[in-house]
Amino acid sequence: MTVHSTIVHATVHIPEGRQTVAAVEDRFRAGSPAVPLSRGVLQRMYGLAERTVADDQEQPSDLAAHAARRLFEDTGTGPGDVDLLLYAGILADMEEPATAHVVADKLGLGCPVFDLKNACNGVLNALEVADAFIRSGQYRRVLVTTAEVSTRESRWQLDDPADLLTALPSLSTGDMGSALLVAAGDRPGILGSRFFANSWGWRAATLPNPYAQHRTLGHLRIDSAQLVGSFEGLPGKVRGALRELGVEGDDLDLVCVHQPSVPFTKVVCDWVGVDPGRILATFPTHGNVATNTIPLQLAAALDSGRLHRGDLVGMFGFASGASAGVVVCRW
Repeated sequence: MTVHSTIVHATVHIPEGRQTVAAVEDRFRAGSPAVPLSRGVLQRMYGLAERTVADDQEQPSDLAAHAARRLFEDTGTGPGDVDLLLYAGILADMEEPATAHVVADKLGLGCPVFDLKNACNGVLNALEVADAFIRSGQYRRVLVTTAEVSTRESRWQLDDPADLLTALPSLSTGDMGSALLVAAGDRPGILGSRFFANSWGWRAATLPNPYAQHRTLGHLRIDSAQLVGSFEGLPGKVRGALRELGVEGDDLDLVCVHQPSVPFTKVVCDWVGVDPGRILATFPTHGNVATNTIPLQLAAALDSGRLHRGDLVGMFGFASGASAGVVVCRW
């Protein structure tokens, strides 16, 4: 019998902490008095209203574990039911060991684990890996987890006004944890995935490793124009991949795209050929939650009744690096 993989469920853990766009701007002005910042600029440029902020004591593994516990409760899954755990976050508890071990320990898992990282496309790549493992017969149930505490990378103190445009994106990030369960089944679930890269564009968005900088903490720096330019040629490849998978944009019952800002969300929709009105907007009230963006849209669609078993779902990601990818599944 042919083995297929299906996404069983998706959950998120949304921290209770909130920071309004006005509060973000006020804190930046206090930390960078020599850098002019007009009021409401984050709302106008990015579409941000407020962002989610995790408790100072919580690490990425905590947020990922919170989301996984909710998934276990929703699906009746126990620690012994998971054959493999993947952690796909950009941020980690530590350099060694893999944060997946920390998440697994908090969940009481005894299965193999490993980290998988590819900027904001980490979760999509994790779904690709889970699908391949399941179809090969290596594992039957794979738990994909991720989490970000990106608000801690916000650049509050600038000395040079010329750095403002590369620092502003760091003020629009949000914290969150997510979990998805992928399991073997007898019906097609994940129908296919395709990924592409323009690795020459990696300099557009960087967060240096402190150990590579002689223990000097690096800053999140994003050149938005350079980042958009680094996706040259990738939108056409993604549209071609969708056709190769035998799917048209209008065929999709639910469309999920990575949302680093409201304007960029509209750009991505144009790139992949879908109506922006079909997207569940998550950025304005959460911020750029990076690898959590697509799980958040899936969870929100489930909670609101927008997503049902049997629906055709398209998940599209454009991430720094640069990379682009699409995963199509029958829910």
